[in-house]
Amino acid sequence: MGLLKEEIKETNLRSGKEFDVSESIIAQIPFFSCNNHIYDKELQKDIQRYTYCKDSSVSAYPGSFGEQPYIWVQKYFVIRNAFAKLEKRIIEKNKQKGK
Repeated sequence: MGLLKEEIKETNLRSGKEFDVSESIIAQIPFFSCNNHIYDKELQKDIQRYTYCKDSSVSAYPGSFGEQPYIWVQKYFVIRNAFAKLEKRIIEKNKQKGK
């Protein structure tokens, strides 16, 4: 993944574009690997936990924000960011269809 990050950053510098690193990596994965090798059951559980907590308005773990495990808080923000990017992509795609 490190080489892909470097390639994307170099391409952005050379071309003046602003390709998103995570979206670019996801788009390139099928060229060198099967998606099934990248999915992780633990990560899937984290995504389920995030979705459940968001939809149910409950904490992932007992206690307030300051009592949540640090690693969970970090995962939460990564997952939230990924969902925001996905939502943005869907909105842009629907706008293009509407033109």
